[in-house]
Amino acid sequence: MKKIIHRYILKEIVFPFFMILFILTFVLLMGKILQLMDLMVNKGIRISDIVLMIIYLMPSFLLFTIPISLFVAIMMGLGRLSSDNELIVMKASGISLYEISKPIILATVVTFFLTAVTSYFLVPEGNYATKLLLFSVARQKASAGIKEKVFNDNFKGILLYADKIPVSGDYMEGVLISDTRDKEEPSTIIATRGYLVANPNEMIVTLRLENGATHSVDRGLKNYRKMDFARYDIKLDMGAAMTEEKAKTKSSTEMTTVEILKRMQDKKIKDADLRELAIEIQKKLSIPVSTLVFCILGIPLGIRKHRTAKFWGFSIGLVMVLAYYLIRLGGEALAETGRLTPFIGTWTPNILLGIAGIYLFYRAAEEKPLWPSFFKTVK
Repeated sequence: MKKIIHRYILKEIVFPFFMILFILTFVLLMGKILQLMDLMVNKGIRISDIVLMIIYLMPSFLLFTIPISLFVAIMMGLGRLSSDNELIVMKASGISLYEISKPIILATVVTFFLTAVTSYFLVPEGNYATKLLLFSVARQKASAGIKEKVFNDNFKGILLYADKIPVSGDYMEGVLISDTRDKEEPSTIIATRGYLVANPNEMIVTLRLENGATHSVDRGLKNYRKMDFARYDIKLDMGAAMTEEKAKTKSSTEMTTVEILKRMQDKKIKDADLRELAIEIQKKLSIPVSTLVFCILGIPLGIRKHRTAKFWGFSIGLVMVLAYYLIRLGGEALAETGRLTPFIGTWTPNILLGIAGIYLFYRAAEEKPLWPSFFKTVK
């Protein structure tokens, strides 16, 4: 009998969970779709690369939508059972709130491990894969954008002209460059041949020139300088989108927990960087725990009887989630400035809502009003 009830309660939670998960993830994805479509339409990025970007970005969305979907689903599912008096029938049959909560706790444990795997592994790997893909796309765009006998200004401060490019596109012949990156002494570079060389480890695309010379004149047109070279390298600026991607090491959001701990052992690391790493590792630990907090809080709030059960559950769920993430963002901001420790800054919402959830769950299990009498309005 209890197994049938457990499956019935679980069914009331699972369907709203996947429905809300799909809606929230789709809404977050739509915020990126316009940017991705701009890359495809205006920048000439292949649709296969757009699909890969969406796949790589998905874990970062799921990291937030999974706990939220679970909480709202618990509120909606239990709210429906309560409004139809089914919970009253269960309790009258001798089934306690602890027994009713078992299938919900089971679902929460599953989502906890799913969120933990997403937080510890999928999100950093997805972020780093996105970084590599952006670099690859920028390099492809740089190669494809260079046409023979056409002046190319895709690179900041550099105007590039190639007299001849073979069908393979492996190199350029008769290269002429106007380099205005140094405003005090702009230069003109002439070379017989040029190559685009990519370094994935350092996220740099280099234009390598062979057998040429640089000609430069100062702003006052008084001094002229010529330098012959056999090989000359120019680091290309791939634009604002790639500026932050040129770091030689992974950023904190691209590191797994093990990599962050290893990085924090570096004695030369700056205090600000150390705080950033400490905040990131606490976020990786605290976000999965939020699923447990939402479960404990959602059960007593969800069993409250209300006429519009699903609307009530959805509304209260979103309000509680909004409060949770506002506290979280405020704590992280204070932790970044050093006013709070990373632990307190990231774990405060879990601690506050966790304590409130345990208190409300105890009162609900003991058949006591959720709110003490002094919270009620005096008539």
